[in-house]
Amino acid sequence: MSALPDVTQANFQAEVLQNDQPVLVDFWAPWCGPCKMLTPVVEKVAASHAGKAKFVKLNTDENPSLAGQFQVSGIPCLILFKGGQVADRIVGYVPEGTITSMLAKHVA
Repeated sequence: MSALPDVTQANFQAEVLQNDQPVLVDFWAPWCGPCKMLTPVVEKVAASHAGKAKFVKLNTDENPSLAGQFQVSGIPCLILFKGGQVADRIVGYVPEGTITSMLAKHVA
């Protein structure tokens, strides 16, 4: 179980697209091994960026329309939203430094 809050079709607009902070969405599925490996990495990055960005998870099995809307064809997929727009994305398992570097380009 992840410490990151879940977003769904019902609250995606308010939690992600209308958020004043940059929001990193972890698109994942329960059957995805690399997703499970990435969760603690994302949680560690989230802890170190507390107050600078919001971090949430989105289950692609339960929210396929959102996965399709943002062209998520492979998971895990991390998409950074800024001002309601896609600012950056990472697909696949990556080390902590890769996520931190991506955030550094967009998060003050």
